[in-house]
Amino acid sequence: MKTTRYSKQREAILLELQNRTDHPTADQVYYTLKQKYPELSLGTVYRNLGFLADNGDILKLDVGDGTYHYDGTITPHVHFVCSSCNEIYDIVIKEDIYQQIADSIDHQAEKINITIEGQCVKCHAKSKN
Repeated sequence: MKTTRYSKQREAILLELQNRTDHPTADQVYYTLKQKYPELSLGTVYRNLGFLADNGDILKLDVGDGTYHYDGTITPHVHFVCSSCNEIYDIVIKEDIYQQIADSIDHQAEKINITIEGQCVKCHAKSKN
C-alpha cells in the first residue's frame, strides 16, 4: 500500500460513506458534501472515491444500472438490489457463506461479491395492491 498525503476532503468522503446506510453514487456524495465544503469539486469526489476503493477502504458496486454506487461498509455482506425502485440493501448473512464458497472451489478466491436481485418489501407490497 502506497503512502499518500492526508486529505481533509478524502476523510470527509470516507466518513460520509461510513455514516450512510444507502449506497450513493459519486454525484450523491458530491451534492451532500458540497453543502459543508463549498470548494469541493465533482472531480475531487471521483478521484477520492477511486482512491478509497482501490485502497480497500470502501466498496465500489456495479449493480447494473449504468453507474457505480459506493459502500462504506467493507465487512463481508450481501447486497440486495430492488428491480423496481433500484434501492440497494445490505443483507447480513449469519453463516460464513464466503468461506463456504472459497472452500468449495479449486481456485484461490481474492474477492467474493454476492448480489441478490428482486423486489424489496415496499415494492412487493405495492405490486400486490
